[in-house]
Amino acid sequence: MTLVAGVDSSTQSCKVVIRDAATGALVRSGRAPHPDGTEVHPDHWWSALQNALAAAGGLDDVAALAVGGQQHGMVALDADGTVIRPALLWNDTRSAQAADDLVDELGGGDEAAGRKAWADAVGSVPVAAFTVTKLRWLAQHEPENAARVAAVALPHDWLTWRLAGHPSGPGSLDALTTDRSDASGTGYYSAAAGTYRHDLLELALGHDAVLPRIVDANAQAGRTASGVVLGAGAGDNAAAALGLGMRSGDVAISIGTSGVVSAVSPVATRDPSGLVTGFADASGRFLPLACTLNASRVLDAAARMTGSDYVELSRLALSAPAGADGLVLVPYLEGERTPNKPDATGALHGMRLANTTQAHLARAAVEGMLCLLADGLDALREQGVPVERLWLIGGGAQSEAVRRIAPAVLGMDVHVPPPGEYVADGAARQAAWALVGTADPPSWDAAPVAVYSATPVPLVREQYAAVRELTARQPA
Repeated sequence: MTLVAGVDSSTQSCKVVIRDAATGALVRSGRAPHPDGTEVHPDHWWSALQNALAAAGGLDDVAALAVGGQQHGMVALDADGTVIRPALLWNDTRSAQAADDLVDELGGGDEAAGRKAWADAVGSVPVAAFTVTKLRWLAQHEPENAARVAAVALPHDWLTWRLAGHPSGPGSLDALTTDRSDASGTGYYSAAAGTYRHDLLELALGHDAVLPRIVDANAQAGRTASGVVLGAGAGDNAAAALGLGMRSGDVAISIGTSGVVSAVSPVATRDPSGLVTGFADASGRFLPLACTLNASRVLDAAARMTGSDYVELSRLALSAPAGADGLVLVPYLEGERTPNKPDATGALHGMRLANTTQAHLARAAVEGMLCLLADGLDALREQGVPVERLWLIGGGAQSEAVRRIAPAVLGMDVHVPPPGEYVADGAARQAAWALVGTADPPSWDAAPVAVYSATPVPLVREQYAAVRELTARQPA
């Protein structure tokens, strides 16, 4: 049996799966936590990876490995490959003003022209999550650190580089690699053209820098010192799509720390509104995507407010009527990215004596979170992305209330695979692909899927649409 390893280096933890390269059968797994916060030194990711690999039984019998990683995180390296400062993660919103500035500058002071120019250049309009905005923030607020930047990597790039044995030293930067899926989330790589835009990197940082070499999805990025083949790796959403075996017309709605609505598409998108980002997938196609900052944490907040756990929160939500008798939660609890409102707060609307109960609040929280994701789904449709089958994944998808209410809010059946580490699974499948180098990834046995149906309830989204703009800004 040939074994392959897949790594998911996510915001909260590092997960490793070891699978049979031929069938995809799980052999063993391990995990380790990451520190909390919106900036983290990459050394913590490396330590967590070592601990997760050890928990998974190590790599002695593993032929290949690939890393799926959280997108956008800015890893700034000096000329010797030393990390200059802790990485700013995707969910660090301090670069929101930098994003606005970059849009205005590319448009010559005209915001609409700037949005179109960015969409035409790289398929996406910068928001605070993107690497390019974090580089601008660095140049503005830490100019001495910005001047030292010789290379910029993403979390999965940096981990693959370390696995290949290039921790530091002159010339080590030339060994940095990435894939088109993760590169497409930087703001200076065009998925449609397949090229970096160094002019946009310079616009943000103030000077050029080394960028990781793009490795094809079925190619090898290198080897570890012990000879383990390293796959190209991928951004987390692209890796999850590969792990699920998504095809054109499939849309995954992932409810984790962030909410992600992503689709596999044969054509690139260019959305000047910024709601849909024009990313690449991990198989040579495209992955138009809408991302929200608020997802499962909305359920966490509702559980705290109702004094319940997830199971009880589901029971409460399902005991209240659809539409929560007019109670609406706008869930911008940590600002928001879709729509781009980094300074917004959440809001509760439509309170009456009859609906100020724990059950109504629980229902409003679930519906509000799903309405936010439904807005992302609509944005994909407006870009001409085919929406034929919905997948519901992530930690929040394990909520019975979410699974049963989702089809009523989204207006379609939802397919729920069993709980799994789909980012790590996709990375493992890519590792198996790197071993054979075929045109298509290996076909693995599909997991059984539960399908949830419900009569659509348009009232829920109508109520939400009526009040979603009535939110306040966070105090300075």
